[in-house]
This record gives sequence, C-alpha cells and structure tokens, in this order.
Amino acid sequence: MSAALPAGARPTRAMQLANFTVSQAAWFAAVLGAAHHQPLPGTLCVLAAIGWHVAVSARPAREAGLVLWACLVGAVAETGIVLQGHVVYPSGQPFAQLPPYWMVALWGLLAIALNVTMRWLRGRLWLAAGLGAVVGPMAFSAGVRLGGAQFLQPGAALATLALVWAAALPLLVWLSVRLDGVAEPEPSHA
Repeated sequence: MSAALPAGARPTRAMQLANFTVSQAAWFAAVLGAAHHQPLPGTLCVLAAIGWHVAVSARPAREAGLVLWACLVGAVAETGIVLQGHVVYPSGQPFAQLPPYWMVALWGLLAIALNVTMRWLRGRLWLAAGLGAVVGPMAFSAGVRLGGAQFLQPGAALATLALVWAAALPLLVWLSVRLDGVAEPEPSHA
C-alpha cells in the first residue's frame, strides 16, 4: 500500500499514526540499545523504519534525499555537541570526537516525520524554531534518562541543545518542503 498523497493533500490520520508509531518504536530501540551497549540492533530498527517510509513514499528518491540531508545536519550538530564536552555516550562512537552512529541515524528518523506528522510546521519556521528550542532538549533529556547519553554539564548541554534545535528544525522543515517525496508532484501546466 502506497502512502502517496495527491498534490497538495495532507497525510491521512492512519498515515500519521503509522509514521508516529514506527518512529517512536525505532527511537526507543536506538536509545535503549545504546544504553545497554548494544547500539547496532537499535540502529537497524531505525534504518528499517526509514526504509519502510522511503519505500511507501510517492517519490522515494526525494524522501531519501531529505533523510540524507537530515543525517548530514545531524552529524554536524552532534559533532559540535560532542566536541564541547557537555555530553558523553555509553556506546556507538567510532571515535571520541564524533557522535555515535545511532545518534546520526536518529536525525534520519526525524526526517521521515517531517512530511507526515510534522507537515503542519510548513510555512511556520519561527514556530519550528521555538518548538525546536524546547522539544529538542526535552527529547535529548529523555534519552539521557533512559541511559543513552550522560550530561556532564547539564545546564550548558541544555542551552547548547536549545540553540542547535532552534536552528536545525526550521532548516529541516524548509528542506522538507523542497524534498517532499510523500505528496504527488503538482501537475505541469505547460
């Protein structure tokens, strides 16, 4: 069953529920796997969720492009956070100066929500910035409470995360409009 939407249409409630459920399950698998020094199985769950989403998209290449851009943004953001020394991770870091691979994969997981459950943020970049500044650190803190990471300097870490997410979420929303692979393309009027 394809999750393709007609041009200009919004995702159905069923599509949104499936996207939300799959994303949440994969997020928990990644964080709990990392917390228990088993980051690979959780990362594979994230990749499976991304693969499912891309496979059912109307334009898979566009959605895959969005996922790759989100992973790139995430890799840069998370590297900065790691280099500041506010956060440490129990597992999944190939090098101490780089974020764990499962964290970068979580940015790709976020991308699969942008054109489905987070589609309502389109055209609301200031709202996305404010939401990012609040919800980004909240999600990260939830991961810390589950054991996926540890704050060494909680205040500094949360302030940094708020700034990162206030910039990253509007950028990703902007990219999601340009790389929307969920909705069918607008018909050409040539």
